Amino acid sequence: KNEFRSMKLSFPHPIIILLSFIFMAGLSTFFIQSGKFDRVLDEKTGREVVVPGSFKEIEDVNVGLGDILLSIPAGIIARADVLVLILLLGGAFFVIEKTGALQLGIESLIYTFRNRPYLLFYLLGLLCSICGGIFYMSEEFIGLIPIFVLLARRTHYDLRAILAIGFGSAAIGAAFSPFNPFGSLIAMNIAKVDPTAEILFRMFFFVLAVFVWITYHAKFGKLKIETTSSIEIQKVTISIRHRMILTLTSIGIGLMIWGVAVQGWDYNQMGIIFFVIGFISGLVGGLSLNGTARSFSAGFSEMIFAGVIIGLAQSIYLILEQGMAIDPIIHGLLQPLEQLPNQIAVVGLYLSQALIHIPVPSTSGQAVLTMPLVTPLTDLLGMSREIAVLTYQYPSTLMDLMTPTNGTILAVLAAANIKFNNWVAYVWKSWLLIFSIGLLAVIIALFWTA
Repeated sequence: KNEFRSMKLSFPHPIIILLSFIFMAGLSTFFIQSGKFDRVLDEKTGREVVVPGSFKEIEDVNVGLGDILLSIPAGIIARADVLVLILLLGGAFFVIEKTGALQLGIESLIYTFRNRPYLLFYLLGLLCSICGGIFYMSEEFIGLIPIFVLLARRTHYDLRAILAIGFGSAAIGAAFSPFNPFGSLIAMNIAKVDPTAEILFRMFFFVLAVFVWITYHAKFGKLKIETTSSIEIQKVTISIRHRMILTLTSIGIGLMIWGVAVQGWDYNQMGIIFFVIGFISGLVGGLSLNGTARSFSAGFSEMIFAGVIIGLAQSIYLILEQGMAIDPIIHGLLQPLEQLPNQIAVVGLYLSQALIHIPVPSTSGQAVLTMPLVTPLTDLLGMSREIAVLTYQYPSTLMDLMTPTNGTILAVLAAANIKFNNWVAYVWKSWLLIFSIGLLAVIIALFWTA
């Protein structure tokens, strides 16, 4: 009886969750009439954008069982670049952790901020929000999970809170940033909105959202049960070897940020940087060549699951794309808004973009799909095109923290050994608060830009 009860109450494994979505996506193609928008190449962005008013139904395409099954390896192959980055980055940090340098570095930081622990969280959250705002750092966090685990353990915070302050702040920063090249800048380009327009308005809500998010988790993320020994914080001595490893790691992270933000690096360049740093760190840390290789191998084993999760999430999109179901979903959500008053239509736009992000979990992909449709809609309703950008920008990126069709959040949680339902149970209140701040910003902008 107890075994049956345990099975009944057990939350599905991430693979089961994604497989369920994969088969539901395939099943939905039998109920959604296939359709498509015409598309043209936008020379400025180099992306295909939809032509407003061009939606038409086409011959129905149903995705059968064979194609559904084939989408599973196809999705993993489609995200092979991310999988390789996760393996190389995660393996490198596993080696660095094995040298003991990572633990000593975290303990030294905690000792430095022992009288001002909140300051440490604000610095971490601010740094991550800037990385999110400049180039939307997301998959890169999977390899950094060992740092978050150690930080949570040493500060006696819930690991979910530390992930929220790190990974979550990057998502908040990306959602509210005026400079996110994979979100707001694409949307502004398509909507022909000047990126410097209303910059103070946008930056105000960027700072507000990040500050509220970090404050919430710094205040409520502390574990309630502590032992006497857990409160004791001692000074640690860092050897020259460990200092060299920590310096190398810091240079690597800085180089990665610079490379992506300034040089336009892709996943391969980021991955090889940390592959080299991992090997050097292992040798400097005294692991030997074979010991370093074994540590890398163990790190690969820890990270492969997270990479597969991202591939499975991609399979959902591939099925909907094959069944020509994505365009009808977007058309069905946006068309009814034309008949609504502006105050209600803007809320409808905001919620519709949030819902669209479930079948289209790519922020850049969602921008090129929806902005050519939303922009003339806001023109028709007499609203500023800023509204078209904001109603896309805020909710779509914020959904990355909550939707299981976004493989990155499931991969991060899998690497941290946190169940998706436990994450949602912890984060939903703070997420809803930030989601509401975004909606408030849109409503204010409706009157501000009238």
